[in-house]
Amino acid sequence: MRGSAPEDEKRFHRPALRRSVTAVAAAVLLLPLSGTPSATAGQPRTDGLQQAFTDAAARFHVPRSVLLGVSYLESRWDGHGGAPSVSGGYGPMHLTDARTALARTPEFSTGDEDARGDDARPLKRPAAPAKRAALPAELPARLRTLATAAELTGLPAEKLRTDPAANVLGGAALLAAEQHKLGRSPSGDPAWWYTAVARYGGQDDARAGQAFADEVYEVMRHGQSRTTDAGQRVTLAASPRLAPDAAQQKRLGTPTDRAAARKLECPWTVACESVPAPYEEFGDGDYGNHDKADRPEDQRVRAIVIHDTEGSWETTLKLIKDPTYVSWNYTIRSSDGLIAQHVPTKDVAWHAGNWYINSHSVGIEHEGFLAAPDAWYTEAMYRASARLVKYLSRKYDVPLDRQHILGHDNVPGTTPATIPGMHTDPGPYWDWAHYFTLLGKPFRATAGARGGLVTIRPDYDRNQPAYTGCEKPGEACAPHGSTAVRLYTAPSESAPLVRDIGLHPDGSDSTTGVNDTGARATTGQQFAVAERDGDWTAIWYLGQRAWFRNPHGHRVAVNAKGLVATPKDGRSEIPVYGRAYPEKEAYPAGVPYQSVSPLPYKIAAGQEYAVGGRMRGDYFYAPTFDLSKHAIVRGEDVYYEIQLGHRVGYVRAADVEVRRSGS
Repeated sequence: MRGSAPEDEKRFHRPALRRSVTAVAAAVLLLPLSGTPSATAGQPRTDGLQQAFTDAAARFHVPRSVLLGVSYLESRWDGHGGAPSVSGGYGPMHLTDARTALARTPEFSTGDEDARGDDARPLKRPAAPAKRAALPAELPARLRTLATAAELTGLPAEKLRTDPAANVLGGAALLAAEQHKLGRSPSGDPAWWYTAVARYGGQDDARAGQAFADEVYEVMRHGQSRTTDAGQRVTLAASPRLAPDAAQQKRLGTPTDRAAARKLECPWTVACESVPAPYEEFGDGDYGNHDKADRPEDQRVRAIVIHDTEGSWETTLKLIKDPTYVSWNYTIRSSDGLIAQHVPTKDVAWHAGNWYINSHSVGIEHEGFLAAPDAWYTEAMYRASARLVKYLSRKYDVPLDRQHILGHDNVPGTTPATIPGMHTDPGPYWDWAHYFTLLGKPFRATAGARGGLVTIRPDYDRNQPAYTGCEKPGEACAPHGSTAVRLYTAPSESAPLVRDIGLHPDGSDSTTGVNDTGARATTGQQFAVAERDGDWTAIWYLGQRAWFRNPHGHRVAVNAKGLVATPKDGRSEIPVYGRAYPEKEAYPAGVPYQSVSPLPYKIAAGQEYAVGGRMRGDYFYAPTFDLSKHAIVRGEDVYYEIQLGHRVGYVRAADVEVRRSGS
């Protein structure tokens, strides 16, 4: 979702602590010192993040592995230069200070939401004026842990936000305080910290805390090692036999019991709750905010679409309950990975702006902002999302590749007129490479130089193309890692960017705007190789050669092989479509024909495009609240999905030859 409504004032209940923060702080600070000069509350070591974890663990008697595991789940040990996460968390331990973070969040508005993208019944939602989100007078505990850490350590809030070593110390103090409130000694055995870890990760939701703790212990069992965004190497040694204290785990229970998980359509390993979207009439023959269906019996689920909310968790849940607004199947909270299901996956949510895609997909929103590069996503959210997508992939036999796991920014317009208004989330800062690693499908080379395809795969942290427009039009965005590579008309960075005649119908050039997808190839997408020239590779893209720099030793794409579609012999060019609808003859009486309008792009003879799937044309007719008037129209026309540009497209099987790449 790009642009949701501004956040309204809401009241939150603040859970009463068993003991006051002051009392806990006094108890925590009375813990014996480690004996090293640098291991004091006021003077954390700053000579290396690994050492900071050692010092903080010794100071507050928290097992270092627990501290490292919690931090990995929150931030993957990155400091993000002192910038806050989507949910207002700072530093490696994700200490939250939502009020301070809000000042760095860009303004946003709802924009016009095309609920269905359906010629038969397009629904438009009114745009809300742009304004900055408001926070309630009383914040939930998960959004204000930094203040508690400041009281526990005696360190100033600014230092906890900007100094990674101080931030780690603050996180250790919070864990020690949770253990103290539970009446447990600061044991050196990681198994005894399960409940404290759960409370750290789920300040306002016990189920989310349980799921968080299970992920932390999974990380500790397997171990991790990586270089942080500050260039420091951090290692957590594997403890394959580690298991949480069974009594604590039993007392907390599983994050979502198996019966409830089946009812909610979530894997039982995540925290999941029901926040149902309304299906109701609201006057003048209109209804919302989704359609009843019976998938996969009536239609196959072919894709999962990844969105970001462009608003807070609280705002997003308010919107999904509005029958006059749009809908999606799930939302995932950034702070702890809690999943809310809104629409059963058998039904059709209005989330993609393309009715054909809606009919064949599940939509997942992630709390976040595409134009706020420093408002980073937590590891907890990435992992919960990956678990959900793997579950849905198994349930509906959806392949785990970028032809079927789409961003909202990969969904095509249905007609030439709709292309400029298509959404651009989750944008260039969503880490597709890390996400697919969590899905168990990392992007690797699958062929040699003659494979005929390339898979885009830049190093996220090192790949920092310049973008503009994150806060104000034309202004440079903060430098940041990105999953996208820029495409040029010639093998030179001084050459013009390739044009997208659908996005810019006036013939103007593509830009470096953060929402301009016209000259962008993104991690995991596969393209047919058109030419190579030294450090440069050209791909077929929107009917033209598009060049990107791919130097030896710093590759941003790897070789691949697969199926490609090319115009049949004798065809100088062929059309491309934004949906795979059936031929006119397939429509029965009473169901209006949906024209299959070609998009403005043409594929010329000799060009090749990676094939993502084969499908027979169909159309879900659902014009009213009365289910008896719904129908599925199935035709004889066969289509192939292709990677046309940044977005996918469809070509008729009658127009193309499909063959192995490189042949």
